Amino acid sequence: MPKTWQQKFDSPHPPKVEILDKPMMGVPAGARLLIANPKTVRDFVAKIPKGQCLTIPELRETMAKEFDADTTCPLTTGIFLRIVAECALGDLAEGKDRNEVTPFWRAIDPKSGVGKKLSCGAEHLTALREAEGI
Repeated sequence: MPKTWQQKFDSPHPPKVEILDKPMMGVPAGARLLIANPKTVRDFVAKIPKGQCLTIPELRETMAKEFDADTTCPLTTGIFLRIVAECALGDLAEGKDRNEVTPFWRAIDPKSGVGKKLSCGAEHLTALREAEGI
């Protein structure tokens, strides 16, 4: 049976910084690569002020600086961002107010790969962004 979004979110793995021994996904060998976790991504997304947004590369850069890394893993960041978004969508479906959930729409563009995969669809994501003037 597949894990729920919440089970994926509750990952016990702490964030870590690894030094790459070979190039990976456009990141050169020797770079300090942050591999975050869903909770870390959630915490950074939650800090984005209302009415503002960060692109996923900007989010990755912000997290990397906080962890004294050169960059943040692009693959895992996208995965973790989707987990955060799907958990927030679950909270919204259960009746939580938009102001009580992680504002994933501030970090996910409806036209992005992550945005296209969300269960809510691009229209709902666009509506959440427009409600904040994004």
